[in-house]
Amino acid sequence: MEWQQVNAFYHLVKLGSFTRAAEATYRTQSALTQQIKSLERELDCELLERIGKRKIALTPMGERFFKFSETLLQEYDRLIVDVGEHKGLTKGRLRIAAPFTTLYHLLPEIVKQYTEQFPRVELSLLDRTQREVVGLVKSGDVDFGIAVEGMIPRDLNKHIWKKIEPVLLTQTGHPLTKIHRASLEKISQCPLILPPKSMESFQRNKLEDLFHRHGLKYFVIMESSNIELSSLYVEMGVGVSFASIVKGLPVFKKRKLDYVSLNHYIRSEHVCIATRKDKRMTAYQEAFLNMMLLKRQPIGKLWTS
Repeated sequence: MEWQQVNAFYHLVKLGSFTRAAEATYRTQSALTQQIKSLERELDCELLERIGKRKIALTPMGERFFKFSETLLQEYDRLIVDVGEHKGLTKGRLRIAAPFTTLYHLLPEIVKQYTEQFPRVELSLLDRTQREVVGLVKSGDVDFGIAVEGMIPRDLNKHIWKKIEPVLLTQTGHPLTKIHRASLEKISQCPLILPPKSMESFQRNKLEDLFHRHGLKYFVIMESSNIELSSLYVEMGVGVSFASIVKGLPVFKKRKLDYVSLNHYIRSEHVCIATRKDKRMTAYQEAFLNMMLLKRQPIGKLWTS
C-alpha cells in the first residue's frame, strides 16, 4: 500500500468526484483511477460502488478504509506540527466556521490577538449558516464551529461561550419599550421584520409558533436575512424585529434603537464552540479555544443565526 493511494482514496471520498480528487492531488484522472483500482486489488475487496458514470458510493469496507485514511492523514498533519514545534516553529492550519454576524461582531478582537501571537498559523474563517457549520465540524473540514447550543448534536463536543437572550429590536421610544412585559397581543399588532421563511431561522419559527398557539394574527412587513439590514429599517420606524443579543455593554448606544426582552416567552440560549469528539488538538488550536473561552464575558454585540 502506498501513501499516494491512501491520499487519493481520501480525497475521492471527500470530494465525491474523480475529477476534483485528481485536481486536489495533482494527478491526472486516469492515474488516480488506476491508484484506486490498484488499492482494491491489493486489499482484495471493493471499496467503491460505481453508480452510473459519475456517482460513487462506499462499500462497508470502503467506509472502514475511509476512517483509516482519515486518521492516518490527520496523524500525518499532527506529525508535521510536532516537528515544527520541536524546531521552535508554531506552524499549521486552523479552520473556523461561523455565521456572518458572529464573525462580524464577536470574533475580530480574538482573531487579531491570535494572529499576532501565532503569525505562522494559517487561519481560515468560513462564513456559513449554523446548519452548514455543524456539517463542516462533523466532516472534519473545520476545527471549530460556532453555533447555537440547540443546533449542535450530541455526537459533537460543545463548549459554552456566550449567553444570548431573545429580544425585539425597536426604534427608540417605541410604545413597547414602556411596558414591563410586552404581551404577544401587543407585539402582533406591530409590523414585523423577520428572516425569510426559506432560511434556517430559529427566531421566526419560535415567534410564529407563539402567535399560532395563541390564535394571534400578525403582519410581516419585511423579510431580511441580515440583522444589520433589519436594524436599519427598525431604526427608520418601519417595524420591529426579533433577534438574539449578547448582553453587556450598551448595545445600541450610538443608534436610535432599543430592545424589549422576550425572556418571559422564550428561554435564553448559548452560543457554543463545537468540535468533534475524536479530535486531538494541537497546542496552537488549544490556544485559540482557550483564548475564546477566556473571553466569555459579554461584549455587548448582536448575535443571530
